[in-house]
Amino acid sequence: MLKYPGEGKRLEILTDKERARLDRISQAIGESIELKKNVLEDKGIIDTVARVAKVIEDTFRNGGKVFFCGNGGSAADAQHLAAEFSGRFYFDRAPLFSEALHVNTSYLTAVANDYSFDEVYARLIRGKGSKGDVLVGLSTSGNSINIIRAFEAALEAGMITVGITGKGGGLMKDKCTHLIAVPSKDTPRIQEAHITLGHVICELVEAALFGKK
Repeated sequence: MLKYPGEGKRLEILTDKERARLDRISQAIGESIELKKNVLEDKGIIDTVARVAKVIEDTFRNGGKVFFCGNGGSAADAQHLAAEFSGRFYFDRAPLFSEALHVNTSYLTAVANDYSFDEVYARLIRGKGSKGDVLVGLSTSGNSINIIRAFEAALEAGMITVGITGKGGGLMKDKCTHLIAVPSKDTPRIQEAHITLGHVICELVEAALFGKK
């Protein structure tokens, strides 16, 4: 049983429900740490993260664009990571062209209504993507149809596709130029690893482009 600060003094007022809640907090944090340790020990993932950072660096150097897409919590992560490039990460520096594809709700609802939600990202890629640009798709299952369709459109345009997924990579894996598959099927834990890896990529790219020589 885990011990908590001041537990002896609080024992008489700590209910079973409260203790279970505290235990679950510790367990969830432990699960997140354990998964990140597994990622750290996976040379394939570490090497792929390094390659992806270099690909994105080269894309920005060549005047290209980096797009992100996802659904639900992964859409929030996509928006977060795009903002790290277009805004700033560690350095006060020039902005980089990076965009999360879901942020225009009028577009999103119009295309979902008139065509299909499966097409919302692919249609934008056909309109905005160019050869050499990068599309990063985040999906914990790897089976998000709208991201798969977007990857297909991106590959047709000569873009580079980066899939950030969970264990196995799902259906997306065959559409990825580079695949980062976190070894878990637990959605919250996968998303926590995704944002960590995304931040590492942002740090590496920004340092390469704007760090001291």
